[in-house]
Amino acid sequence: MKSGVEVSELVSLHPLLYHMAADGSWPSIARHGLRSTTALLDLFEVAQASRDQLEAHRRPETVLLEHPIHGQAFVRDQKPMTDASVETALAGTGLAPADWYRFLNRRVFFWLTEERLATMLDARPYRGQAHTVLVIDTRTLVTDHLAHITLSSMNSGATRPFPHPRNFDTFQTLADYPFAALRRQRSARNVIVELAVEYSVSNITDYVVEVRRMRSTHVLERIEQR
Repeated sequence: MKSGVEVSELVSLHPLLYHMAADGSWPSIARHGLRSTTALLDLFEVAQASRDQLEAHRRPETVLLEHPIHGQAFVRDQKPMTDASVETALAGTGLAPADWYRFLNRRVFFWLTEERLATMLDARPYRGQAHTVLVIDTRTLVTDHLAHITLSSMNSGATRPFPHPRNFDTFQTLADYPFAALRRQRSARNVIVELAVEYSVSNITDYVVEVRRMRSTHVLERIEQR
């Protein structure tokens, strides 16, 4: 069976992408780009001992980074995972939880539907908090960053309520993604769950359609619209 999904098909199904960030983070994102945890630690020159803790271990809470030149930035928590459940999800792969955390921390993630975004915003650890939500134009982002984009059929950063098996091959390029095979099992809009860009999207402001401040599924403020 033919693998892959064309950019045009992806854009037709998902014209917009969604990224959930910490409340108040838009000024830093607009200034420095949308950066993975690894890219933020590089920019903020975090000492090796501290960055090992942030990159190779589960983060139970969001961490504030501060730098005399670059200001402040947030590294999001990883509450939807636990070490024990990640170990279960990686069983038989030869990977340890630290490998998976490092793998995820090198990527920037986007939801492909507003329903997936709403599920995360309304999840128990987050529903009482305000969040910054970026709404992104899929076509321009994917066209410009295609070489660094991979797709996943699961929420790779969650192991609750069940630790579904995963490994580094959970993410595939557009050319290799098993779209047709998964389409036989799922509705078209649920065939792809996550889109990841390796390391960072330094020019994220070029793709932003809207920036919202949200609590649960309620829009508190439209910070920016284009």
